[in-house]
Amino acid sequence: MFLAVGCSSGEEGPGEAAGGVPVVEKGKLTVCTHLPYPPFQFEQGGKVVGFDVALIDLVAKDLGVEQKVLDTPFENFKTGAFLNSGKCDLAAAGMTITDERKKNVDFSVPYFDATQALLATKKSGVKSLADVKSTNKKLGAQAGTTGESYATSQGFDPVAFESSDAVLNGLRTGQVDAVIIDYPVVQGWLKDKANAAEFALGENIETGEQYGFSVKKGNDKLRAAIDKAIEDAKADGTYDKLYEQWIGPLPQGRS
Repeated sequence: MFLAVGCSSGEEGPGEAAGGVPVVEKGKLTVCTHLPYPPFQFEQGGKVVGFDVALIDLVAKDLGVEQKVLDTPFENFKTGAFLNSGKCDLAAAGMTITDERKKNVDFSVPYFDATQALLATKKSGVKSLADVKSTNKKLGAQAGTTGESYATSQGFDPVAFESSDAVLNGLRTGQVDAVIIDYPVVQGWLKDKANAAEFALGENIETGEQYGFSVKKGNDKLRAAIDKAIEDAKADGTYDKLYEQWIGPLPQGRS
């Protein structure tokens, strides 16, 4: 699956964008992601949209190329496999910057402060991880994510689901009683009235996580271009507008 968005000058040499930034396909900024992960990247009206997509559009515009989105397994983002193989220029997948991942990829400046959240079925009565443990309820998480890692670190053996949609479906079908996943994802789910009637937000879990976009190790030109686009967007107000559009009200102190 791919989606091209943005604008292209069509004047750069093969494999090179504006400023001498290397790209794996002429005229394209090829972005690996893992769908769906609203509000960061998801399909809407036949297009891939979201907060991450909108930010990378800014990078693509600066480079005079089009963004091309590829749906790939999340595991590749931790290992950098698709970056190293030349399939993608960068990964944008609501991915937390960790020391372990830094061994395999280079990260941009952080572009989003994230927290984890517990979402449970209302009938379970679960409001915290302590409730999950004391009542012997089943906990779920998305495989390969920091949510899964955090649950494991707290002594749980969470049921692992391949995607965020599968996490929600597991909760809905009773495979698990509660899930731990990034708070913005929970926010998006609870905007749906049917979900809000069935599920309840439990505790927010401050983990100090920050998201970053990743590139192949040593790809300093592209990393610098991403950093510049993020910093420019924050300076001119574009970042705040995109945040409110895709995620919701700005955090206190940012408005």
